[in-house]
Amino acid sequence: MINRRSLLKKLSAVPLLGTFTTPLLAESHGEYLSTVGKRDLFKELGLRTFINCAGPFTSMTGCLMPEEVLDTIKVSGRQYVDLDELQDRVGERISQLLDCEAAVVSSGCFGAMTIAVAGTISGMDKQIVDLLPDTTGLKNEVILQESHVGGYERALTNVGAKLVTVRNKSDVKKAVNEKSCMMWFLNKHNQKGEINHQEWATLGQKYNIPTLNDCASDIPPVDNLFKFTRMGFDMVTFSGGKGLRGPQSAGLLIGKKKYIEAAKLHTPPRTNIGRALKVNKEEILGMLVALELYLSRDHQKEWKMWEDQIAYIGEAASEVKGVTTEVFLPEIANEVPTLRIDWDPALIKATPTEIREQLRLGHPSILTWPTDETLQIATWMMEPGQEFAVARRVRQVLSEYAQ
Repeated sequence: MINRRSLLKKLSAVPLLGTFTTPLLAESHGEYLSTVGKRDLFKELGLRTFINCAGPFTSMTGCLMPEEVLDTIKVSGRQYVDLDELQDRVGERISQLLDCEAAVVSSGCFGAMTIAVAGTISGMDKQIVDLLPDTTGLKNEVILQESHVGGYERALTNVGAKLVTVRNKSDVKKAVNEKSCMMWFLNKHNQKGEINHQEWATLGQKYNIPTLNDCASDIPPVDNLFKFTRMGFDMVTFSGGKGLRGPQSAGLLIGKKKYIEAAKLHTPPRTNIGRALKVNKEEILGMLVALELYLSRDHQKEWKMWEDQIAYIGEAASEVKGVTTEVFLPEIANEVPTLRIDWDPALIKATPTEIREQLRLGHPSILTWPTDETLQIATWMMEPGQEFAVARRVRQVLSEYAQ
């Protein structure tokens, strides 16, 4: 594990957002905050909120941000700043925290991959930057494993990259040519395919092709923020609005300085292929504060809380005759304690889909892991204390179908 003391030492040397605030803003901040939150727009618009027992899915609006991040967004929204200078300073801060050469805050993990591949195609040549997505005659081929194809690779093709799929190391050797610009790896599919992440990074070094590891959903564990750059990947991307609990529309691109600098040529305020991938000052600073908070967190204590919440819900469900429970770690991403609830269909006359729907429609509304095969519950996106309401409702709904 990363030494927590060394992380805290780094954080103590870095001032928080207060450096960005002026006395005038500090005076007006209290008045401004007093006007916030008086309207419940979800109610006004007829929208129903829910307890998230699934995970930071985009369809479920990701995570809930800590108060410190929300305050950062409110404060920074009251002043102007030069966007490039802000990205540079925040990137420097993040690279210090994550022991990497460089970093930039992106518009989500998908956006991070897009500017990353655009940068490997263009390098620092601004004439090529302006050509994209027309990559005719350029180095534009991205090598990836067949087993990693599933939709996220569109972050690469939308800037004109061409995909070359492989199955094994021999295929990689055949695929490498003068047009190869990147070797892309989907970390949550590390168990799929013949080539694992360490071998992929090594192959990139062997053939002198920059490698990128998409780690959107791979926080926790905290080690992953450091692991893959140290493993040899030239670039690594993370979602900001999942385990890091930053803004849902923000992300991180970290790695070698020459690739990050090239990627930044494809970010606003420039009017090129990355113009649509705008990330504003509030999200940039919110992402920084979210990262600082995450690194300083007691991860063992947090893990224990999740286990206790899962155990409480599992015990409540097990009180219904015919119900069995199991705690497991998902094999693909979101590696947190997760509860699987099964039952004897002869004793409980309902399918997992029917139970999930009853939980969604009840009071409070509860959304569980989106699978129709079993009932799965994760607590890491819940607010502390919500486990009591979830346990009561799960037991209640199962009991209603019990014979």
